[in-house]
Amino acid sequence: MDTIKVKINGIEVCAPKGSTILEAARLAHIEIPTLCFLKEINEIGACRICVVEVKGARSLVASCVYPISEGMEIKTNSPKVLDSRRKTLQLLLSNHERKCLSCVRSGNCELQQLAKELGVEDENYYDGEKTPSCIDDSAVHMIRDNSKCILCRRCTAVCEKVQGIGVIGANNRGFHTTIGSAFEMGLGETSCVSCGQCIAVCPTGALQEKSQVDEVLAAIADPKKHVIVQTAPAVRAALGEEFGYPIGTNVQGKMAAALRRIGFDKVFDTNFSADLTIMEEAHEFLDRVQNGGVLPLITSCSPGWIKYCEHYFPDMTENLSSCKSPQQMFGAIAKSYYAEKMGLKPEDIVSVSIMPCTAKKFEIQRPDEAANGVPDVDYSLTTRELARMIRKVGLRFTTLPDEGFDSPLGLGTGAAVIFGTTGGVMEAALRTAVETLTGEELASLDFNDVRGMEGIKEATYPVAGMEIKVAVASGLGNAKKLLEMVKSGERTYHFIEIMGCPGGCINGGGQPQQPGYIRNTVDIRALRASVLYQSDKENPIRKSHENPAIKELYETYLGEPGSEKAHHLLHTSYVKRTIN
Repeated sequence: MDTIKVKINGIEVCAPKGSTILEAARLAHIEIPTLCFLKEINEIGACRICVVEVKGARSLVASCVYPISEGMEIKTNSPKVLDSRRKTLQLLLSNHERKCLSCVRSGNCELQQLAKELGVEDENYYDGEKTPSCIDDSAVHMIRDNSKCILCRRCTAVCEKVQGIGVIGANNRGFHTTIGSAFEMGLGETSCVSCGQCIAVCPTGALQEKSQVDEVLAAIADPKKHVIVQTAPAVRAALGEEFGYPIGTNVQGKMAAALRRIGFDKVFDTNFSADLTIMEEAHEFLDRVQNGGVLPLITSCSPGWIKYCEHYFPDMTENLSSCKSPQQMFGAIAKSYYAEKMGLKPEDIVSVSIMPCTAKKFEIQRPDEAANGVPDVDYSLTTRELARMIRKVGLRFTTLPDEGFDSPLGLGTGAAVIFGTTGGVMEAALRTAVETLTGEELASLDFNDVRGMEGIKEATYPVAGMEIKVAVASGLGNAKKLLEMVKSGERTYHFIEIMGCPGGCINGGGQPQQPGYIRNTVDIRALRASVLYQSDKENPIRKSHENPAIKELYETYLGEPGSEKAHHLLHTSYVKRTIN
């Protein structure tokens, strides 16, 4: 690798050819502050917070986009640089709604943190006219407040470049520029898929999910209601970050303990219904392969992907598995099988989910998701909302004991827990489908070809005399590339897994928000995924069809996968939508 020598604050640094000043500085253990910069997503040098002094340059330069050259001398901490950053930050604050104490991002706001680091104490220094507060709450899953927006354009970049949707962008010019949808439409009127990736990258409180914490606490306080909760696999891999744990820490035990102390009547695990999903989906896949059904079969666990397919590939909705997502299957079983076991009426059960996903808030309101005459799931909270709820009720999360889930809907396998990462649903389905087709136990349960953070993965497996071709995509931009190859005939598959968020649920729009410098330097997705793979490895049961609770459910209630009763409770339908 060719390297270049530069001097940063008088220290000689060797960096790969083609590096920016920002990248070279990090090699010298110097963190130059940024706001707008997201590596390979938003590299526009717009915010000017990252400016540095380069010997011979006419003015300060944006380090995030300025390439290094041999012998370059750089100052990242000169009085001129620090003064410039301070003035830039003061200007940003002059047009910012500074109600920090009531802001959802207080204490975890990149703008607020920079003000502390740069010693900006006079936040009123450049006060004048401000962008008026314009709240857009038209979408089911989120709220946008332009008075807290700093026009960094991270949200628009991830929406367009990563997700390939582009339903938000800059409107108007100059001081009157705001981020919004075309023709001033509310976000809920557009083809937004509710993935929440814009919220995940926002450095301030301009974007946030619609919180239902108070509604859930009110339900818990109602003695006439039996309130149950399910937690998705990816939540346990990320929740700890909200309480100071390192990225990649499994807090499953403390999470269960916290939920029990919040007051939920039963604490269950979505892993149970993930195993149930595999039973139904594997049966559907085998039926289509053996009986000439529509192929490729495409997974239906990700509601952001489902809505994307309905809008942008409506002609492929027939390829979607008719299986409900694990969240919805859980709710349907909770208000039927579980209700009967407990002697409860479905309408007296309040079903709450804790999800890494903002699109789940949309999913619970979809048609055909009320198998028992009432919604399968009543409230869906994000990982971030759970963290706020824990703080709100006064729990000291880090000191809680480790506890388990309740029965019977709290038992899940290793196959279920890997649902939370890209390739996990495919791997779980293959474990069951291959053993069903061959009638033999797999020598190895690890399908490594579908693991990893690549946007698109392909594999071919010889099974019972057939060559089963599979593909995995995460992030909707990658989904688009894959489906276009399928439609053109360039690629042929039997089974496809698609997750709406890059990396899968571990990187969902409802997961803990990490600042830009962490997102740019740490493989957050891989660290969170490692939690799930380790959990799978340590689980004594690693195949969905060997889950004893699932076996009992079929033996005593559902009959068999794909039965009439199973189809009524566990399967759904889709809507062909237009692009707005």
